[in-house]
Amino acid sequence: MLATVRRSGAAWTWALLLQLLLAGPGGCLSRQELFPFGPEHGDLELEAGDDLVSPALELSTALHFFDRSDIDSVYVTTNGIIAMSEPPAKETHPGPFPPTFGAVAPFLADLDTTDGLGKVYYREDLSPSVTQLAAECVQRGFPEISFKPSSAVVVTWESVAPYQGPSKDPTLEGKRNTFQCILASSDSSTYAIFLYPEDGLQFYTAFSKKEENQVPAVVAFSQGLTGLIWKSDGAYNIFANDRESVGNLAKSSNSGLQGIWVFEIGSPATASGVIPADVNLELDDEAEYDDEDYDSVTHLGLEDAVTTSFPYEAPRRGDSGTYNTPSDLSPRRMATERPLTPPTEKTRSFQLPGERFPQQQPQVIDVDEVEETGIVLTGVLCSLRAVFSYNTDSRQTCTSNRHQCSVHAQCRDFATGFCCSCVAGYTGNGRQCVAEGSPQRVNGKVKGRIFVGDSQVPIVFENTDLHSYVVMNHGRSYTAISTIPETVGYSLLPLAPIGGIIGWMFAVEQDGFKNGFSITGGEFTRQAEVTFVGHPDKLTIKQQFSGIDEHGHLTIDTELEGRVPQIAFGSSVHIEPYTELYHYSRQVITSSSTREYTVTEPEQHGTAPSHVHTYQWRQTITFQECVHDDSRLVLPSTQQLSVDSVFVLYNQEERILRYALSNSIGPVRDGSPDALQNPCYIGSHGCDANAACRPGPGTQFTCECSIGFRGDGRTCYDIDECSEQPSVCGNHAVCNNHPGTFRCECVEGYRFSEAGTCVADMDLRPINHCETGLHDCDIPQRAQCKFMGHGSYTCICLPGFSGDGRACQDVNECQPSRCHPDAFCYNTPGSFVCRCKYGYQGDGFHCVPGGVEKTRCQQERERVVGTADSPRPQPPGLFVPECDEQGHYVPTQCHSSTGYCWCVDRDGQEVEGTRTGSGMRPPCLSTVAPPVHFGPPVLTAVIPPPPGTHLLFAQTGKIERLPLEGSTMTKSEAKTLLHAPDKVIIGLAFDCVDKMIYWTDISQPSIGRASLHGGEPTTIIRQDLGSPEGIALDHLGRNIFWTDSQLDRIEVAKLDGTQRRVLFETDLVNPRGIVTDSMRGNLYWTDWNRDNPKIETSYMDGTNRRILVQDDLGLPNGLTFDAYSSQLCWVDAGTHRAECLNPGQPNIRKVLEGLQYPFAVTSFGKNLYYTDWKTNSVVAVDLAVSKEMDSFHPHKQTRLYGITSALSQCPEGHNYCSVNNGGCTHLCLATPGSRTCRCPDNTLGVDCIEQK
Repeated sequence: MLATVRRSGAAWTWALLLQLLLAGPGGCLSRQELFPFGPEHGDLELEAGDDLVSPALELSTALHFFDRSDIDSVYVTTNGIIAMSEPPAKETHPGPFPPTFGAVAPFLADLDTTDGLGKVYYREDLSPSVTQLAAECVQRGFPEISFKPSSAVVVTWESVAPYQGPSKDPTLEGKRNTFQCILASSDSSTYAIFLYPEDGLQFYTAFSKKEENQVPAVVAFSQGLTGLIWKSDGAYNIFANDRESVGNLAKSSNSGLQGIWVFEIGSPATASGVIPADVNLELDDEAEYDDEDYDSVTHLGLEDAVTTSFPYEAPRRGDSGTYNTPSDLSPRRMATERPLTPPTEKTRSFQLPGERFPQQQPQVIDVDEVEETGIVLTGVLCSLRAVFSYNTDSRQTCTSNRHQCSVHAQCRDFATGFCCSCVAGYTGNGRQCVAEGSPQRVNGKVKGRIFVGDSQVPIVFENTDLHSYVVMNHGRSYTAISTIPETVGYSLLPLAPIGGIIGWMFAVEQDGFKNGFSITGGEFTRQAEVTFVGHPDKLTIKQQFSGIDEHGHLTIDTELEGRVPQIAFGSSVHIEPYTELYHYSRQVITSSSTREYTVTEPEQHGTAPSHVHTYQWRQTITFQECVHDDSRLVLPSTQQLSVDSVFVLYNQEERILRYALSNSIGPVRDGSPDALQNPCYIGSHGCDANAACRPGPGTQFTCECSIGFRGDGRTCYDIDECSEQPSVCGNHAVCNNHPGTFRCECVEGYRFSEAGTCVADMDLRPINHCETGLHDCDIPQRAQCKFMGHGSYTCICLPGFSGDGRACQDVNECQPSRCHPDAFCYNTPGSFVCRCKYGYQGDGFHCVPGGVEKTRCQQERERVVGTADSPRPQPPGLFVPECDEQGHYVPTQCHSSTGYCWCVDRDGQEVEGTRTGSGMRPPCLSTVAPPVHFGPPVLTAVIPPPPGTHLLFAQTGKIERLPLEGSTMTKSEAKTLLHAPDKVIIGLAFDCVDKMIYWTDISQPSIGRASLHGGEPTTIIRQDLGSPEGIALDHLGRNIFWTDSQLDRIEVAKLDGTQRRVLFETDLVNPRGIVTDSMRGNLYWTDWNRDNPKIETSYMDGTNRRILVQDDLGLPNGLTFDAYSSQLCWVDAGTHRAECLNPGQPNIRKVLEGLQYPFAVTSFGKNLYYTDWKTNSVVAVDLAVSKEMDSFHPHKQTRLYGITSALSQCPEGHNYCSVNNGGCTHLCLATPGSRTCRCPDNTLGVDCIEQK
């Protein structure tokens, strides 16, 4: 059967290939060119009817959708929707958009298959023919990305009819629609492909049961409701919602092929909205269109939607920033905007870039090559005739397209189109021009996923800054990439060509030769592959250059992926001068070279070993050029880039990678590129940094100040155009001088016209900032925005809150209490609640004895001191128990006469080994869950945090997250990660591999976990636990370890809670903190036994147990191990200290005095972070200066427990359990330099092998 399917798939692919090769360019999509569908292809069929929803389609590969990555099932509806969760019954028929559930809507309308003629088919398809075709479609729409899907959800609505309603519309009689949606997914992203065949859309409206009239269909995406307590609409994007735009779906495209639309719907870039493709539809030069068809094609494209001004702008791929307002777009115009008018401008620069163009390159199909090699070309559907032209129709002239040229360029019309060329004194390709000789700045972002050496764990970094400064007349570029992790920084030193591409752009040009900016204008795509000779290592570099931004800086996005050889910490790298040949053809530049670099390692024993390595570079640069000007200078087919003075450095302290290179471009020559050359070409001219070097005969040259500067060329001064030409900007404008240029700004009430002058803005209606959300008031749950008219507003705190309206704090109505003396007062956000104490009844404002039976603690206390109504004299020296608000024993009991304190269990019995002397309170834990207060219900699902490193800490009934910016706590961004109102969470541990948080709960003794990607928490262990407190995780061996202070033991298990084994159950009294050193296979824990406090260590398999620290300890609580510095640190509530040591040198201890009452501790970078019971805060300590630097006080002032660091990437390294579970059948427990295979307890009869 499988072979049959494969043969039929191949036959279908070949048939499609032949059809499309014979088809003319620009043709409409036919039904036969849809993805294969029907029962013969494994499709399921939705039951015939109206407003029906399929059963869940379980997926083998999870879908990514907006900010989620865990959608493992979808639902298909009759009405043109694929739902990410089961739609509520009341939303099975179409209503206002967006719905409350996540939805992909290729054609949302009230559709009907009751007559049995229309069909809805759906399946998940894993076949290579379908996934490769989907990949080609996505590549067609997003040519800059590499996408390899492993599955595709294929949904087809075939010949579906519109729901007619009670009064049938005769114009819709017999009309049927056929369309298709493909959701293609890889491990990291999901794309949607909508296909509308030529005759597939015969109707554009359907009868709405809610509106009771005909309404247009909608093409859209919705994230669904978001939020835990207060629900609100998430992000959503509407791409078509009127008859005209829906009718044009089959006639136009955003992927370059008619009727096919592609969208990026799930990836790190889509958290705030779906990203549409942006490839213009290609028209055949020889095809004829009547005016109506021409308007349909040119007006529909999504470029109208995605170039609209912020805040309603749909995000583009690679954009950064947060879009708070959901995009609501249609192909014609946004639903929220007024009829399209020229955009309003307040500022105009005289070095603005020209219009940006999507980057494309020709796709060539060689039929002979197919026949000779036997290669089946899938995806021809989406790549046929994909050449993008500089203009698409000869009717486009400079008259209507002058804006596509730089303001420093002239536009010229030619027989087939127009071209732009920079004016004298400027260089570039005409769309982008910069002053000759002027220094240039390049800004961008770098992200990477790099394996170093033999490591199986990638180093991942996101949103890293790249800045480059170019001295153009020397061809010298200086590039810095910041916040590169130490684990990969030195190993990236040989990759100077990452910044070298910028040097090629601004290389010194020899006569008759052009650098990269002159050719491309800084708008191109570069893909490079680096192969390290003698190593199985290969690195891919993808760079997108997007021209000049509004600040006059070039922009670049860089992506690194692959493996590089490891270079030792502290090494230096030297790269000799080299040459590289660049081969030019139409819109494509290629080069390849083999080069050497020398690595000198840090000096050891008086010598510094050095090694020479070889690597090969191959790169392809694709760009656009104007093809209409035949008189333009024809570039030499080969140019030689000469690179010298190569400098590379990694600053470990600042984590900055620096590259510097000098570059010139010229003819191919042997020998030294500097020999007998003009000083302009080799950078020895001495011209000012703001001057151009003009070569003369032989070695003669002149220096000429750049446009906007004045001087003799060796010294140049900026011209203040605003002072010399006071009226340069015209009326109603202000002139601002900038180096080399100036900018004009229209005064308030005016905007730039198309003629470049400031004209009165007729639409000066005041903005209601409260309605638009463009205000700075506190959130609606705490404050109200009140519009005052004339564009002003005020912020008012709601009742129960105080402040200025921009920051409102909850008023604690329980201070003083407004409740009855025999009632407890509970403060809630904006209000308060009164509840009678146990043993009393009433409404909280008036309480009388009776009702609930008094607790054991209350009864014992009343026997000593009496009741509130009948107090007794208290005999001296008699112990009086303390009860909490619910009548339970307070976990720490103290004798008022002797000063002794001890811990008690829930029955009031003293816990062994906890009694302390006068003046010291033991760190006792309550085993009773906090009471559930009245108020809005809280969801227990994890709220996914944004990317980056976070501190996670446990507080009564919840886990909170606190983002770190470097080592600084970003306190304003602190949020609740997980609500757990029925738990007392003590210990926390984080799995940096799967991004999971693990915890111990002592209220109903258990161990649980939850994913930081979202979803409900799960309990993995609930049996045979007493009081689990500390928890640690070996991210390499995939095991958890925990302490139990009631059972006095330490256990280990797999991450899912299976295969439990007791490591220690002797010589333990009050074990609490526990940490692992995963790479060395060591385990550390604290025991705050009052008679003998200690810190112990062993191997992870339980062998080699020994006491590490025993002297000068009081109440050692928290423990942390820093994998980067190999330091073990702990906090002590008895000595009020934080101490650190290297386990290999236990006699050397670093001490910080003066802590209050520390409980738990974690480390990140140079800081320790600990939770404090006295201040109910998280405190940051700088170990370098032994000083407390900052503290964070959560809004809810209750006791804080465990704390851990949720790292954005795992520490580099491995142990002997990292690969294939160390070859063990069950538990693999690492030891220094080896591992031990252990069997779980109680595994009699299980096929388990123990070995070392």
